[in-house]
Amino acid sequence: MRKVLSDFSELVMFKHSVFSLPFIFIAMLVAADGWFGWRLLLLGTMAAVSARNFAMGVNRYLDRDIDKLNPRTKGRPSVDGRVTDVQMIGFILFNAVGFVIVAYFVNSLAFQLSVPILLVLGAYTLFKRFSALAHLILGLSLGLAPIAGVVAVSGEVTVWSLYLAVGVMFWVAGFDLLYSLQDIDFDKAHGLHSIPSRFGVQKTMWIARAFHVLAIVFWIAFVAEAGLGLWAEVAVLLSAVMLSYEHYLVNKDFNKIDKAFFTVNGYLGFIFILCIIIEVR
Repeated sequence: MRKVLSDFSELVMFKHSVFSLPFIFIAMLVAADGWFGWRLLLLGTMAAVSARNFAMGVNRYLDRDIDKLNPRTKGRPSVDGRVTDVQMIGFILFNAVGFVIVAYFVNSLAFQLSVPILLVLGAYTLFKRFSALAHLILGLSLGLAPIAGVVAVSGEVTVWSLYLAVGVMFWVAGFDLLYSLQDIDFDKAHGLHSIPSRFGVQKTMWIARAFHVLAIVFWIAFVAEAGLGLWAEVAVLLSAVMLSYEHYLVNKDFNKIDKAFFTVNGYLGFIFILCIIIEVR
């Protein structure tokens, strides 16, 4: 059982949940103006994890033919046989049903939005087959997290949550561009659509910078619209510094893409939510 759990954790790269979890709770904290209760903490965590598992499961299942050809991904459990096709389909269905059930127990609006959200989450893998906009679809998928958070607490979608969500979308799309530079030659050789394969390295890096500038702009709008104060402003300022450092790392040495992707972005989410906790305490 431990090996099975380890294989599925590797399949969906469970450690990457650090990118999406902070922002659903940031939205919940701001919507509740403080602590939102243990019930919503549990439901919010279950919803975020099941939604991400569903999205990653769909991605790994549909990308089997691509992943087995890519030296960087040919060792994934979905390719080397550690997780079978039947197991992946079962995993996808289990998490999809689980997400809808959790949404039902949150509130009526969350339940109504649950299936449309799953459709968006599953769209990323299909988009990269025909459009370089797939990076933004991935960003949108994670950007849904703060919208889900505010819906869970207040039963509505607020303007400030949209600003926060769009900021997350550009943040994720920006660092996904940097990460996808590793596959630029593979994407070109196999006709996959990505911004790096279409525009090249230097233009991609400039587009990633523009996306991250837009992320900061929308996060500033979020702070202003939500009426937050000093510590929220500190969160945005530190995010800007960390994103600048991320671009510095990648620009200096492509071998540091993993460090920029995992470490810097992981700390960004942690520091952002820590500042918001202090802000609304």
